[in-house]
Amino acid sequence: MNLIRPSIFSDVRGVVAAVSTRSGGISPPPLDMNLSFSVGDDPENVLENRRRFFGGLSIELQELAIPRQVHSATVRRVHEPGTYPDCDALITNARRLFLCVTVADCIPILLYSPDVQAVASVHAGWRGTVSRIASVAVETMIREYSCVPDQMLAYLGPAAGACCYTVGVDVALQFNAKFLHQNSSGATVDLKPANVAQLQDSGIPPQNIEVSQYCTISEGSLLHSYRRDRDLSGRMMGVIGLL
Repeated sequence: MNLIRPSIFSDVRGVVAAVSTRSGGISPPPLDMNLSFSVGDDPENVLENRRRFFGGLSIELQELAIPRQVHSATVRRVHEPGTYPDCDALITNARRLFLCVTVADCIPILLYSPDVQAVASVHAGWRGTVSRIASVAVETMIREYSCVPDQMLAYLGPAAGACCYTVGVDVALQFNAKFLHQNSSGATVDLKPANVAQLQDSGIPPQNIEVSQYCTISEGSLLHSYRRDRDLSGRMMGVIGLL
């Protein structure tokens, strides 16, 4: 499987959305389909991997907006392609501008507001979740574009699951107990329902939210995971944009 397409957007005309996997790239294993320049991969391999992934979606590399993520709750409104430092979410209503998010255990959240034709890409790790970045992204779209939240659609892509995402006491204490579980290694956090709760609190109906069941840590043959592979891990990308 070279990419994952959210079902929530399948009947929507004029929106492109997908998340890459480990498959289809030219980087040597275990990097495979790595889309990041920050993991020690040959830059030419990364460029070719990006051409393959985005080309399969009929997206040109010069149409991308990419955040340099810092595990914040900072959301930036963008109008043109480029790299945007110190932020973890991008929003736009511009066409042919494709918003990206880079992940290898954190959640790629893709948002679409059909009433005003606006989209967002959000990077939500445990720090971003604690900072409520999903809610901040929705609230920023409402403020900047007058989006109606009960019409918005949301996709939460592959990420570390409660089955595998063990955390220390210091992290666990920052989460509501309903998002915590126990396994043989200790406490685990379930990031996906924590972010779903934020989206619902912001007004997006449950039926408008799709959650990928893939856990990046356990799906070793399909997905990159920094928690599993550490410095040997590549990075995936989620992308959404308006045609």
